[in-house]
Amino acid sequence: MPRIPAAPIKMQKGTQMRILITNDDGIAAPGLKIMHAIASEIAGPKGEVWTVAPAFEQSGVGHCVSYTHPMMISELGPRRFACEGAPADCVLAGLHEVMQNAKPDLVLSGVNRGNNSAENTLYSGTIGAAMEAALQGLPAIALSQYYGPANNTADNPFEAAAMHGVNVVRKILAAAPQERDDYSLFYNVNFPPVMGADVKGIRLAAQGRRENTGFSTEPHHAPSGRKFLWIKGGDQRAECAPGTDAAVNLDGYISVTPMRADLTAHDTFDSLQSLNT
Repeated sequence: MPRIPAAPIKMQKGTQMRILITNDDGIAAPGLKIMHAIASEIAGPKGEVWTVAPAFEQSGVGHCVSYTHPMMISELGPRRFACEGAPADCVLAGLHEVMQNAKPDLVLSGVNRGNNSAENTLYSGTIGAAMEAALQGLPAIALSQYYGPANNTADNPFEAAAMHGVNVVRKILAAAPQERDDYSLFYNVNFPPVMGADVKGIRLAAQGRRENTGFSTEPHHAPSGRKFLWIKGGDQRAECAPGTDAAVNLDGYISVTPMRADLTAHDTFDSLQSLNT
């Protein structure tokens, strides 16, 4: 399908927006409070912020949806709902149940506790929510806070996200092309593992790959003798290609990575032409 020529979304001063927020850390997560504050400022004094978030933590579920079983949704307060499902379920519940009569202008997911840079992107429920919003035709941005020695014991480890979140979301909305495509853009934002005053700026960055690291398993035995396996994460400070998301994060920059749900390896088509018969 041909795309409409790129044109930025104009964000006029005083713009009023309806924003849906969600996360994968759960309805009680501190990062969701940070996200609500960011969304409230973006929405404007007469705008609306609606929350539909998982009732329990759903980290690592990716773009999972509860296709084979129903999920309970509970209203906890004005414009605030908990859903017993994955983050992508929460987006679906928000669009087709909670806000069905007036859809949001924007979906924001996060602020995640921990980075969703490099290979973490593929596992992230935070990213899964933004991806589902894009598949539903809505602008979507996922925000995550990298943790490291400079911020993980701070009173507010989300300080970088809290201080710079509004600015980076506004910059993305102002620069984002309007398009019609089978797979719309969404954005993955990662704040560096530093305090707010130490953030160096914003970098447009490709998704990276941490060398020689990844998820694994760690066995434990219950008192009954039964063996259980914990999933174990890799080294989050492992080297990544220069200029990619994790690399610029570790250098003190906010990374912005435009993404699509299209998993096709387009770069291989020429070399695989022999498959056509």
